[in-house]
Amino acid sequence: MKRVIVACGSGVATSQTVASKVQRLLKERNIPAQVDAVDIKSIDMYVKTAAVYIAITKPEKEYPIPVCNGIAFLTGVGMENELQKVIDALR
Repeated sequence: MKRVIVACGSGVATSQTVASKVQRLLKERNIPAQVDAVDIKSIDMYVKTAAVYIAITKPEKEYPIPVCNGIAFLTGVGMENELQKVIDALR
């Protein structure tokens, strides 16, 4: 099963909220994926095993996987576009 990682500063509050929402949205569309909330300090370790990274804060570097805007999942603004990027990365 492919993996989605969502990262914020602590890996607890905001990233968990976004991870839960993304998990629900993917499930509604019958797209299997493991969605994990992680802290930003350990992102390099998690990127190695993920298909896509949903960033709550602007990434300071580039990653070898697609990076999506996590704020869209909090506000709803641009969420469908970001969700489609996630889905495309999982296919």
